[in-house]
Amino acid sequence: MKPIQRRSLVDTVVDRLHSEITSGSWPVGTRIPTEAELTEQLGVSRPSVREAVRSIVQLGLLETRQGDGTYVVADDPTEVALRRTIDVADAREVLAVRRALDILAAREAAGNRDDDDLAALADALAGRRAAIEAQDVDAFADHDVAFHLGVAGASHNRLLVGLYASFDASLRHSVAQNSCLSNNADPNTADLHEALFRAIERRDVDAASAAAVGVLDQSEQSLDG
Repeated sequence: MKPIQRRSLVDTVVDRLHSEITSGSWPVGTRIPTEAELTEQLGVSRPSVREAVRSIVQLGLLETRQGDGTYVVADDPTEVALRRTIDVADAREVLAVRRALDILAAREAAGNRDDDDLAALADALAGRRAAIEAQDVDAFADHDVAFHLGVAGASHNRLLVGLYASFDASLRHSVAQNSCLSNNADPNTADLHEALFRAIERRDVDAASAAAVGVLDQSEQSLDG
């Protein structure tokens, strides 16, 4: 048997900082106390605080901004790790995984959605249409991503929502690069987002699943093009 090693002071500080973030005491967007303040609050040396903060930064939960301080940028290390994996994955690999998640999200949304979910989805679709009229690619990507995250949210499955949220950056990049606006395609040709919304609205599980598949088929065709 190997001897039990004592935990280092830095590990203990890391646990305290990690707990402040994951518990919500330091919400995303919060600037954490300065190094001097943490040293005083925790009763440890500055080097221990500095090393602990560096470790949390490497996890992707904190971000140090030169001259401005250190901010909480995420509260789930698992989600951060998954997002990093997705960011370097092949686009077709991402679509293959999204296909499984989108079908599940559509089916669950059709079965579990409420009126607030429908209102959020309708707003996203309206913003999407307005962006098309304005030829605004960035706004189109924002509203398109909001729609898909809204479908996942309408499932009321927290695990599914967390998994899907990991795809937000990849999804936004894909939409911006392969949308009807960026490819000068006809935006009114067989847009299945509306069909997906209507299927969810009338709680038609099979139609929602079929529309979700159709949306992804269109995305794959844009990659081939």
